[in-house]
Amino acid sequence: MSKSLKRYKSDRLVAGCDEAGRGCLAGPVVAGAVILPYDFDLAQLNDSKQLNLKQRNELAAHIINHSLSWGIGLCTPREIEKHNILQCSFLAMHRAVEMLEAVPELLLIDGNRFIPIPSIPHICVIKGDGKFQSIAAASIIAKTARDAMMFALDKKHPIYSWRTNKGYPSKAHRAAIAEYGVTEHHRMTFKLIPDDAQWSPAAAQTLLNLQGE
Repeated sequence: MSKSLKRYKSDRLVAGCDEAGRGCLAGPVVAGAVILPYDFDLAQLNDSKQLNLKQRNELAAHIINHSLSWGIGLCTPREIEKHNILQCSFLAMHRAVEMLEAVPELLLIDGNRFIPIPSIPHICVIKGDGKFQSIAAASIIAKTARDAMMFALDKKHPIYSWRTNKGYPSKAHRAAIAEYGVTEHHRMTFKLIPDDAQWSPAAAQTLLNLQGE
């Protein structure tokens, strides 16, 4: 078993849950839910933020092939604008759990808050993706799924460098927003550019166009 991560000791069917993309300016927030077998043992398993792209992809494939069940759920930028990012993080996790083929008897949630799913008890674990295998596994499949989505969007909108920044607020991403404007994939309720930055006339028009839809 991994030296750093442990299995949650329970006789119940346990699913780990985590999300990716909460702090991004663009793209969906994506959640993963994973039920691992009791004897699952993968020494390289770790919080997805501690792994590089190659490691995450390899581990995601192993998790998908060897888990008892796994699911992915997401919320779109429009849903994030409507409900706020915290509520959508929970909603994406709910949707990931709904995708599981087996109904878990206990949920391990990364973080300190969660909206309960009726009939399924849960435990919140702060920094759980660095403590428990099932949460780490969920963080990895959520991150790799979301990265794949942002790679695809980058091909359509290469000026924002989403292949490298994944939609997070990098200096290059914010500079591109200020110069060229926003897309339907941006989260309009987020601070897209710094307060001291200015929209170009063309960029401002894209903002007005989307706000008017």
